[in-house]
Amino acid sequence: MYHLSFSSPQGYLDIAEDDGKIVSLIWLDGSDDLHRDETPLLLECKKQILEYFQGQRQNFDKLPLNPKGTSFQKNVWESLYHIPYGELKTYGDIAREVGSVARAVGGACGANPIPIIIPCHRIIAENKGLGGFSGGKGTSSKLELLALEGVKIFEENQPSLPGL
Repeated sequence: MYHLSFSSPQGYLDIAEDDGKIVSLIWLDGSDDLHRDETPLLLECKKQILEYFQGQRQNFDKLPLNPKGTSFQKNVWESLYHIPYGELKTYGDIAREVGSVARAVGGACGANPIPIIIPCHRIIAENKGLGGFSGGKGTSSKLELLALEGVKIFEENQPSLPGL
């Protein structure tokens, strides 16, 4: 397995490639060793992620993905992958698409090994609550990603969210 770590607006990220496919994207806490495997795929993935953060890219393309998970999780991630840039769906929306319940979809979102590219940050609760986010600084990272995409969201019990 090959890894490439790099600085992003949300801190250091690490992408992993196995057998010619992207298998994970994680936030590093700063104390982790940085990896510098510069394969063509990892370099292309890094380029596309940085373009996304710069507002120059709305879709990740030509990136072969192979997230490891159960068949249910993979079905959920496939649905997430097709949510357009700047749009939101609810956990319930995805549950109806895959024939399940919102709580199970939330679990699959939390287990998503390739966030940002598989955009679990575009999922919110039925009541317009933010829900969770397993990457970076949790929901604050989710809010940053949504703001980057121009999404305005109203979090329950808050009159408005800063910067949105």
